[in-house]
Amino acid sequence: MSAAVSKPLRRVRGFTLLELLVVMVIIGLLAGYVGPKFFGQIGKSEVKAARAQMDALGKALDQYRIDVGRYPGTEQGLAVLVAKPADEPRWAGPYLSKAVPKDPWGKDYQYRSPGEHGDYDLISLGRDGRPGGEGEDADLTSW
Repeated sequence: MSAAVSKPLRRVRGFTLLELLVVMVIIGLLAGYVGPKFFGQIGKSEVKAARAQMDALGKALDQYRIDVGRYPGTEQGLAVLVAKPADEPRWAGPYLSKAVPKDPWGKDYQYRSPGEHGDYDLISLGRDGRPGGEGEDADLTSW
């Protein structure tokens, strides 16, 4: 008769509650440090996106002026960059490939021509949507 070789039973252990709590505290500390820096970058990227959109709108307005001979009036607004006005025979648009964008905070850009600071003024009122402000709430202008 052959003797069966018995293997010692191995116990599989899980993590203790204390080990899990230590890991949770470390994750919480990392999130507390990285989170504010990450969300601060989101605000900066919205400002950069608004500046890029305003630059693109400015180039479209310049092309409109080259074709028509003047910038669109305040009453015409930015819509003439996409749709031909009935009374403009020299319009050669559309000057934007898509509809006029809203700013990154979902508000319309404000356009005035003639502007107080140049041929036209293009303004985004920032995150708060009100004149003035600081940081992400500050107005972005074309001048």
